[in-house]
Amino acid sequence: ADITDLHAHRQKLNKDAGTKKQKVTFLPFFMKAAAELLKEMPTFNSSLDHKGENLIFKHYFHIGFAVDTPAGLMVPVVRDVDQKNTIEISTELQDLSQRARDKKLKPGELKGGTFTISSLGGIGGTFFTPIIDPPQVAILGISESWWEKVYDHKNKTTRLRYILPFSLSYDHRVIDGAAAARFTSRYAETLASADNYK
Repeated sequence: ADITDLHAHRQKLNKDAGTKKQKVTFLPFFMKAAAELLKEMPTFNSSLDHKGENLIFKHYFHIGFAVDTPAGLMVPVVRDVDQKNTIEISTELQDLSQRARDKKLKPGELKGGTFTISSLGGIGGTFFTPIIDPPQVAILGISESWWEKVYDHKNKTTRLRYILPFSLSYDHRVIDGAAAARFTSRYAETLASADNYK
């Protein structure tokens, strides 16, 4: 995904007086984009029952995110992502992440996710294949962004763009390849549109 406009927006946001005490990362934007897309494509926000026979559609958007801690990987859940703004999500992410590292999370804060994002941006790496967290049916893997020269066919020029590599793992019993391709395409479009950050 081309996140050049999002990168500029985030930099501006972090310069604002109201966010000086807390640095806003990309993850709140990735979560908001996912929540909006999950509304459009509800199968990705569903789960299979314990027998794997019935599909359960969720009308709420609780997104888990992976946190690397001294005790191993933990996946706290931000509830109702669609109803929160990026600053609210950012504050919650920082709180949950710190308490995960301090081993102070409540059991309920690790349950109830409908979709998960695993972000390796802070660690590095280009691409990876995340493993689905059952009973969820999909997980998004975010890698480290980089600057890249991209040829603009319309204007016949080369421009420097900030590119985000991401991958989607999904349960093929529920989601087929065409739906997954549409999801990744729409996700890239959502992240690339500057209108989504105004």
